[in-house]
Amino acid sequence: MKALVFSLLVCVTCQFSLGQTQPDSLLGALNTSEGEKKVKVLNRLFGQYLNNDPVKALGYAREALNLAITVADKKGMGAAYNNLGIAYRNQGALDKALEYYIKAQALYEQLDDQTGIASIKNNMANIYALKKDYGLALNFMEQAHALLIKQGNKERIVGAMNNLGNLNSELGRNENAMKFYSQAAQLAEKENLNFADPVENLGNLYLKQNSYATAIEYFNKAIAIQDKTNNQLGKLNTFTNLATALLKSGKIKEAEKILQEAAILSSTLNAYTNLPSIYKAQAALYNQQGQSKKAYDTFLKYDSLREKIYGEESSRKIAQMQLVVNFSEKEKELQMMQKESEIQELELRNIRLVVVLAVLAIFTVIAIVSLFYRKNLLK
Repeated sequence: MKALVFSLLVCVTCQFSLGQTQPDSLLGALNTSEGEKKVKVLNRLFGQYLNNDPVKALGYAREALNLAITVADKKGMGAAYNNLGIAYRNQGALDKALEYYIKAQALYEQLDDQTGIASIKNNMANIYALKKDYGLALNFMEQAHALLIKQGNKERIVGAMNNLGNLNSELGRNENAMKFYSQAAQLAEKENLNFADPVENLGNLYLKQNSYATAIEYFNKAIAIQDKTNNQLGKLNTFTNLATALLKSGKIKEAEKILQEAAILSSTLNAYTNLPSIYKAQAALYNQQGQSKKAYDTFLKYDSLREKIYGEESSRKIAQMQLVVNFSEKEKELQMMQKESEIQELELRNIRLVVVLAVLAIFTVIAIVSLFYRKNLLK
């Protein structure tokens, strides 16, 4: 079965274009920077290492968070929480990922950081999409896309359009999915962005339509882009999809080789979210080779790991977290209503005071006139 590629939006203080700075220059800056500047460098390093050394990336995100807390850098804390969420999402700990996203969202809302809010909404949508809660996923993705369009960040717009394509694909709206993927791929090419996700997902669409040769062509094109950026995590996902296309087109030996590489890469990168797809493809391979027992055992591994990552217990934890988010949002609405009510009450009091003062002034004038009139009568 194909695995859709969801684009995750990494943050530094959410003001950078991923891949613009080389790791060596960032490591040099790490030794000379302090405070908030060092937090920003650490979050940048997370982005640089995320796709080729996720363990090292996770270390930088944790260091960024600890330093940001120490120097009271809320923006840096928000970026670090978001990045930790991405790291745990890639490891298959979806409930833990959402927990970090929620913490980041709270900070970005305090700061009214629209770029950060858009990133978080996009990444939370990915969790709900993986859990097949498409209603919530679509809601968050559309909000993120609208915010990113306002900001004009082309790289992030490409990611958001890719994700909207994924949701439409999952819902069987293939024409809409093709439109979003094509627009995302064209925008990436126009802006010279080495962004493989929409290209790979176009391959997924053709795989879904049993156009195996075309699917293989797009997967190889995606791998070429990923090689340019040393995007090992991206290539891992593409390997699985490519192996599925090769299997279905009867190229069993090629598929076997690709799946072996994918399994090794998954272990190296600690990318456990990808393992269910790899196991499922391996089970199909063994079945085609007539190794029924091996196919059955591998499918059991697939089913067990899939349930662990995407199963009911994880869904329950995520639902509880969403209740917390919803409650927080309702609480904010209530606070806003209370503030508006207080303002209206204050305005009403001011109006009453003005009326009272006006009445008193009128009575004073009447009293003065009356007194003056009486004095004149006495004369």
